[in-house]
Amino acid sequence: MITLYDYWRSSAAYRVRIALNHLRLPYHSIPVNLLTGEHRAPENLARNPQGLVPTLEIDGLRLTQSLAMIEYLAETRGALLPPDAPGRARARALAYAIAMEIAPVCNLSVRSHVAAASEGRMSAEDWQRHYIGKGLAAFETMLAPDSRFCHGAALSLPDCCLVPQIYNAERIGIDVRSFPNIARIMANLSDLPEVAAAHPDQVKPAS
Repeated sequence: MITLYDYWRSSAAYRVRIALNHLRLPYHSIPVNLLTGEHRAPENLARNPQGLVPTLEIDGLRLTQSLAMIEYLAETRGALLPPDAPGRARARALAYAIAMEIAPVCNLSVRSHVAAASEGRMSAEDWQRHYIGKGLAAFETMLAPDSRFCHGAALSLPDCCLVPQIYNAERIGIDVRSFPNIARIMANLSDLPEVAAAHPDQVKPAS
């Protein structure tokens, strides 16, 4: 049994859901509510000392950090990374541009701190619009104009990162159509059932 400790709107958890679905790996989801502070509870800290989600239990292991999880899946189940070293380097660079540059400065704890520390002069939404917009503009230039997905014709690691980032971008009013390469790739990704099934609206716990 594969277990994913998950929060429905977590970008990092969303990435892993796409990867698991793509590989057709059934898993059991256990929600960890970030808004109520469950990630800081002793139970979550015991499995994820950083107090984050997701955590993936698989093959007798307990893995943290979403990109490490996806790379483990790529190494043990195949797919998700190109077969050649140059391709893997490019796929990782694309994934890291989102997961290590855009996402960390826009996560819940950072944007909440910004809004509080600025005493409302900078809203969480304005902060996100600035950094997500800037990051996506750079990411757009890294994509090939004729590529079906982020790297070639198959879903891979950077696509798992792009989909959640665009979900967040659209929630704060960024028009993805201003980035034609991203918009094209997102249209192709949206057609995939494994991507649709990972969408937050599909996994949101019943209230």
